[in-house]
Amino acid sequence: MSNRRFYMYEYRQIIALLKAGESNRNIGKTGLADRNKVSLIRTIAIEQGWLSETAELPDDATLATVFDQTKRGVKQSSIAQAYHVQIEKWYQQGVQVSTIHAALQREYQFTGSYDCIRRLIKKLALKEVKVSCMLDFKPGECGQVDFGFGPKLIDRETGEEKKTWIFVMTLAWSRHQYAEVVYHQDVLTWQGCHRRAFEFFGGVPEKILIDNAKCAITKACYHDPVVQRAYYEFAQGYGFIISACPPRDPQKKGRVESGVKYVKNNFVPLRDFKDLADANAQLKCWILETAGNRIHGSTREKPLTLFSETERILLKRLPDVPPECVAWAKVKVHADCHIQYLKCRYSAPYQHVHQTLWLRASETSVRLYHEHHMIAMHVRLFKPGTRTTLTEHLPSNIAAYLMSDPQWCLEQSQQIGSQCHQVVKLLLENSVVDYLRGAQGIVGLSKKYGVHRLNAACGRALAFNSIDYQTIKDILKKGLEYELLPTAQSFDVLNETYTGKSHFFRNITTTMQ
Repeated sequence: MSNRRFYMYEYRQIIALLKAGESNRNIGKTGLADRNKVSLIRTIAIEQGWLSETAELPDDATLATVFDQTKRGVKQSSIAQAYHVQIEKWYQQGVQVSTIHAALQREYQFTGSYDCIRRLIKKLALKEVKVSCMLDFKPGECGQVDFGFGPKLIDRETGEEKKTWIFVMTLAWSRHQYAEVVYHQDVLTWQGCHRRAFEFFGGVPEKILIDNAKCAITKACYHDPVVQRAYYEFAQGYGFIISACPPRDPQKKGRVESGVKYVKNNFVPLRDFKDLADANAQLKCWILETAGNRIHGSTREKPLTLFSETERILLKRLPDVPPECVAWAKVKVHADCHIQYLKCRYSAPYQHVHQTLWLRASETSVRLYHEHHMIAMHVRLFKPGTRTTLTEHLPSNIAAYLMSDPQWCLEQSQQIGSQCHQVVKLLLENSVVDYLRGAQGIVGLSKKYGVHRLNAACGRALAFNSIDYQTIKDILKKGLEYELLPTAQSFDVLNETYTGKSHFFRNITTTMQ
């Protein structure tokens, strides 16, 4: 009993009995304290003069002062007390106890233990009292938004089990909420959830209170948070104010924090979900039937009733044309005239190679901007590794090469003449060397020399079995396309002196055979 905690009224009762002349033994029998404790109290009461007939019983403050000092005795001052100011300064800066202890040993040759530092800091922590206040909101004034972990679901496209998140928007006044299970927390998903929440409520709150999620805030700051460009434009389109919580202070949106816990603890357990669509269908029914019709712990009213009767009509009207859900990103144009966004590639004008552009991605399109001017637009791609290229974005030589494929060369050569068509066909059928550029060059000679001269030059090249681009060009340049062909006996000598490409002659001869 001597080790138990004594309250001041118990001390007062014992002193009153002592003053009335009761013995230590009799007081011990009452169960207030054992005889040793009563003896100690008698000694202190005599020293304080409380047992005299004229003395009044001491009040609680006096008893606490006397008995606390007696109980504590004289304690030795902590060795860490000499460094109290420095320790408190480091503690306020968030420095760890072990780091403070090491710094004191290093800088001040401190010989005390780690525990004496920890005890001093514990006393400092007890002095810090954190006070919070309840935030009040008017109907339609505020909606609070947050994400929480959702159930794992099977993705029907891949057949894999994927983790999910639950998006929750809670109206701060009525506590009516919208919730949705999603696979991602990116900017487009964030905006899409907002849009569906506004459509679910039939209106827009004056402001949306959010945490510092990357899909909304690019730089968290107490005074000047930096909002995502896309989310900023989205808020402008719907006409709501973005209100970001201070860093590391989620209590400012405690109502949606509670809402997320309520969904996770009440809706998710003991349910089976076929897929994402089934999970959201069940969640919507649960919101309207269970969550909306419960008696809320704070308002003592049904959230759906408060919303339907009061808050719905005070929300802002939805815009006639809802703003597009988009994402902005800075991208670099690579040497191949393409940028990469979410593992898909989109072409950009070659003049901007190695430059940084702004990319605006919506659910259907991707647009590229340079100094506020749109320079390219593509259909949105979703499959990783896919690519879209616009020919006008490439340099003329590369564009011409890509457009002039083998089929194009064959079609053009056929229009020029049978001799040209035969030359191009032989070049493209070579099984060892790619002569596409040679075929393109031969077809291109028609622009300078005309189709008739080119077709004749190809005929002469075929006669000599030397059908490379340079030979045909030399024939046209020297005007030899209509010259009489030599006799068969002199073909070997003329071929060597005429073209100087006997190796090519052998290759073509092999191909023709």
